[in-house]
Amino acid sequence: MKIRIEKAQCVGNARCHAIADHLYPLDDEGYIATEGFDVASGDEDLARKGAKACPERIIFVIEED
Repeated sequence: MKIRIEKAQCVGNARCHAIADHLYPLDDEGYIATEGFDVASGDEDLARKGAKACPERIIFVIEED
């Protein structure tokens, strides 16, 4: 599973970070600091919850077969 983030569209609500700060780090200005990542085993539920929490819907979960 992977997470893709439209970083330029982030408005800094930080709801993803509030759910999983180790998956969704913020920069010094409070915006998402990554464009995406591979989800480690065991972090899938937190990654999905963080993506779902984004009000702008700029975090995309990519399920792999």
